[in-house]
Amino acid sequence: MSADKHLQSWQERFEMAEAMQPLLGKLYRNQGVEVVVYGKPLLNASTIEIIKAHRLVRRHVGDKLRLRESFPFVEALSKLAVKQCKVDIGKLAVNYWRNHSDGSEIEAYMAKELAPAIDHADEVEPRDVVLYGFGRIGRLLARLLIERTGRSNKLRLRAIVIRGGRAGDLEKRASLLRRDSVHGPFNGSVEIDEENNALIANGTYIQIIYANGPEEVDYTKYGINNALVVDNTGVWKDEAGLGLHLKSPGAAKVLLTAPAKGNIKNIVFGVNDADILDEDVIVSAASCTTNAITPVLKAINDKYGIENGHVETIHSYTNDQNLIDNYHKADRRGRSAPLNMVITETGAAKAVAKALPVLAGRLTGNAIRVPTPNVSMAILSLNLNAETSKDDINDYLLDMALHSPLQNQIDFTNSTEIVSSDLVGSRYAGVVDSQATIAEGKRAILYVWYDNEFGYSCQVVGVMQKMLGLNHLSLPVSE
Repeated sequence: MSADKHLQSWQERFEMAEAMQPLLGKLYRNQGVEVVVYGKPLLNASTIEIIKAHRLVRRHVGDKLRLRESFPFVEALSKLAVKQCKVDIGKLAVNYWRNHSDGSEIEAYMAKELAPAIDHADEVEPRDVVLYGFGRIGRLLARLLIERTGRSNKLRLRAIVIRGGRAGDLEKRASLLRRDSVHGPFNGSVEIDEENNALIANGTYIQIIYANGPEEVDYTKYGINNALVVDNTGVWKDEAGLGLHLKSPGAAKVLLTAPAKGNIKNIVFGVNDADILDEDVIVSAASCTTNAITPVLKAINDKYGIENGHVETIHSYTNDQNLIDNYHKADRRGRSAPLNMVITETGAAKAVAKALPVLAGRLTGNAIRVPTPNVSMAILSLNLNAETSKDDINDYLLDMALHSPLQNQIDFTNSTEIVSSDLVGSRYAGVVDSQATIAEGKRAILYVWYDNEFGYSCQVVGVMQKMLGLNHLSLPVSE
């Protein structure tokens, strides 16, 4: 191909990606439809990101997916009354073109494949959400909820509860939402309403409530009713403590963004979220590590069976640690986080059993905190009940990432160059690094990356939707 043809091909792809963007935005805002290409989200994606998402299809299916081949499917989707779902336009297009030579049947094909989501969730009323705490996870949850702004949005961020109230506090909170040293700038605008103690982010009016405890808050004073309170402070972890939220007028349910104590259900979205019942008023979204490893462990156990194993977590440092050496109640955590690798404990291995009881007592775990601000890795050292090989287990996990009910939790990479910073912003619970896989006989060692902040926050949103009865379909349906 000549230099001019290369340039012409690039311009055609660029223009096609530009034409997709307004359709993708309207689908999300007006119908609650998130469009992806083999799991890669196109919402708010730049033209370059749309092009790159299409290029990655070759890695999965061996063939290119050209934008001119997928664009008619986006157009057809925009004409359907499809609502509240995630649609993989890449899979739909690839499956279609494997069996058709022209596009004359695309609209009928799309109507058939997306039938479960046509007029889906019309009867569901929007639900109020309150973020109790505004730290690392709280601010990322705010970003994810604000991202959903639109007429079809069923999760409405109504308020954020924080301690403080000193002069300049509101501006500082707004600034932390606007700018993030790890995840970059907020995608939009954040305004301050000083008179009413509120933030307006991309048109979402968010009441800021100052309180030292749940007992001080009356949400009904702000027009908030039947709300889901998401506690991301970590202060209360048992039923007695989290139950304090339910005494606040206007609060109906509570979700903890940390492992819970006692009999509270620890939920890993995609694995055991079916355990959430209408009568459950307090639920835990477990930990970032538990969310990262449980889907992969479930997939492996389903096919090979896990006799026992050990989980070693290489975890980025957190706010719980000290910048420089200082007193800390936990062993070793008092030493400077940016300057040391710190061996510490993790309850993630044991916590897996709460979401996947079949593995109870079969896993041990430990953790090493390392001097990186985000993205962690779990090393799963497993003894299996059946023999496997590196190629066999990788092929299986790739299939799980693309075509199984766990496709929204498990991602897969075969890159020989990927490092932790490349995974910042990953929306998956965990990403299998296939190049690092070691497997022989009944022994397997798997390396799973995870954005312990953003990927976990996406899992939390899934649990929120489930608790409020907002079931979000993924199409086409995976077997």
